[in-house]
Amino acid sequence: MIESFQNEKIKGLTKLITDNRHRKKSNVFVVEGDQENERAQKFNFEPVEFYICESIFKGKTPNGRIHFVNEKVYEKIAYRGSSEGIIGIYKTKDEDLQSFTPKKDSTIIIVEGIEKPGNLGAILRSCEAFGIDALIVSDGKTDFYNPNVIRSSVGCLFGMNVFQSENQKTLEFLEKNQFNIYTTIMDENAANLPQRDFTQRSAIIFGTEHSGLSEFWYQKGQNTLIPMSGSIDSLNLSNAVAITCYEALRQKMI
Repeated sequence: MIESFQNEKIKGLTKLITDNRHRKKSNVFVVEGDQENERAQKFNFEPVEFYICESIFKGKTPNGRIHFVNEKVYEKIAYRGSSEGIIGIYKTKDEDLQSFTPKKDSTIIIVEGIEKPGNLGAILRSCEAFGIDALIVSDGKTDFYNPNVIRSSVGCLFGMNVFQSENQKTLEFLEKNQFNIYTTIMDENAANLPQRDFTQRSAIIFGTEHSGLSEFWYQKGQNTLIPMSGSIDSLNLSNAVAITCYEALRQKMI
């Protein structure tokens, strides 16, 4: 039973949670919560060890190396205010975009330059819910394994094809695999989302909330926008992605 905040294991765990560079260098990441740990194991992420507070944890004890901690220590290491008394450490996976083989009707979402972990987590959740085949973060600055990404995605990260790439390599992949490319640039000549055909291989590309898509993507695809009738002209990025993902699924279900 670990009862001290000064325990070296607790210090190491805290650094993994708070320090992105240390996490990347160590090639491991932290998963908090019962459902999230179950999903990580379901999708074959390799566990390193677990930290469990027996007075809080009500789930099935996982197989692997376990450290028991008291409530005070768990409160210190818990990333969120309320969780189920379990924190796991897992090895990262290095996924290569070139290893992904799209289906005939694959729909993929590409987000360029995303910075907010919470937004990325929400986007992952929508992609998983609506059957998107892959998410590509192009020229992004967010760590997939940031605890906030895992938390806001409710562990959806683990069951998705998720890739980090550069704009040029992303474009080459799309052209090589004959994707219909749809950009989302504010333009009066853009077609409305339901007018596009997502029953074939399709890639929809979104930019950042504050500046949209970079010039790299101009004239690289067919411009597409979500029709709106209100007085505002844009949506939160994760909401826009969710609507687009649903439209792609709706067309495939007709």
